[in-house]
This record gives sequence, structure tokens and C-alpha cells, in this order.
Amino acid sequence: MTVVARCVVAVDGPSGSGKSTVSRRLAAALGAAYLDTGAMYRAITWAVLRSGVDLGDPATIAKVAGEVDLRIGTDPAHPHFSADGEDVDAAIRGPEVTSAVSAVAAVPAVRELLVNRQRDIIAAAGAIVVEGRDIGQVVAPDADLKVYLTASALERARRRSSEHDTDVQATAEALARRDHLDSTRKIDPLQIAPDAVVLDSTELGIDEVVSTMIELLRAKGVVTP
Repeated sequence: MTVVARCVVAVDGPSGSGKSTVSRRLAAALGAAYLDTGAMYRAITWAVLRSGVDLGDPATIAKVAGEVDLRIGTDPAHPHFSADGEDVDAAIRGPEVTSAVSAVAAVPAVRELLVNRQRDIIAAAGAIVVEGRDIGQVVAPDADLKVYLTASALERARRRSSEHDTDVQATAEALARRDHLDSTRKIDPLQIAPDAVVLDSTELGIDEVVSTMIELLRAKGVVTP
């Protein structure tokens, strides 16, 4: 399988839809870079919480975001994030960050800062798979392939609770709150790009989703044969 020198795949969707696993597998199969934009917002949120900033103070949140030294690894086999020299790969997945990230991600100055950084990373890459919530609409509107990956609310909750060993009902409620916040924020809300392919992974395995995406890329002439 050969990939054209320049290829951008945008993968959007709600929490628990399988974006991260599918995007990493796809990037590895294509020999492409991988960017988890959600982790970027989580890393900024970690820095904001560490600073003790009031989540209702957007100006100070923006100041912290502008000052943190955020380092991003794009190897799909070993994606890595550090903030001010500290490894935050585990910390950004904790409940404290998870409960605060939507508030931080809704700050316009934070979004502008990170969207610009994301576009720089994409521009510097050859082939890259980028996952998040505003990739196809905002970050990479000219992506070669846009996929909106979703699954039923129950299946998403089941997957996420399995990952974190949490109660399915409580997880479903938390995901519903997160989805509502992300889809109703004024700046760059979670939505389906008009030219995106919607893939429902409720009844599909990871390999099936990845294979479907590769076939979509073949149909566009991005992957040969």
C-alpha cells in the first residue's frame, strides 16, 4: 500500500466513539503521523488546574495556555505529551482534567492558540491522521478525507467504562454532559462537516472501521493500489 506524499485525514466524533484507537491504527497502517488534538486541550487544562486558575476566568486561562511549553509527539505507536518539561500522558486522562477540559476548551483564545499550533503540525507533516471535534470543519477543512466516527450512547459508555473500570450508567451520564458542552459551545462546536463520511462503529470492530477508511482513501486516489 502506497500513500501519496501529502495526505490529511480528519477524524471527528464524540467521546467513546473509538476515535483515538482507530486514528492511531490508521496512521500506523499508512505510515503517517498521528495527532490527538483532544490531548492538547487536556494538557492545557492540566496546566490550568496546576496553576490554580478559576475555570470561570477566561483571561487568566488564556494567559496560562500562552505560557505553557507544550511538546507533542506524533508517532502513532508512541504518542507523547509533556507540559513545561513534565510527562503528562497519564495525568491528562485523569478525572480532574476530564471534568474541566470542556470549560478550558471553550475559551476562544485557547482554541485560537491550539488550532494554529495544530495547523502548523499538519503543514509540517507529509501524511497525517488528525482526530478531535473540530478537525473537518475548522482545523483542516481541506482534508483529503473527513470521517465523523460515532456509536450509540450505550456502546460509547460501555467502551469508556471498560477502559477506566467505572460504572456504565455514571459514565453514560458523564459522556452526555461532555457531548452537550462540546456540541453547544459558541466557538467551534462538535458537529458533522457537510462533506464528512459518517461511520457508526456500534456494530463494527476496530479493524473493520480502519479497513473501511482505507477503502475510502483508495476511492479518492490517496492510497494505492
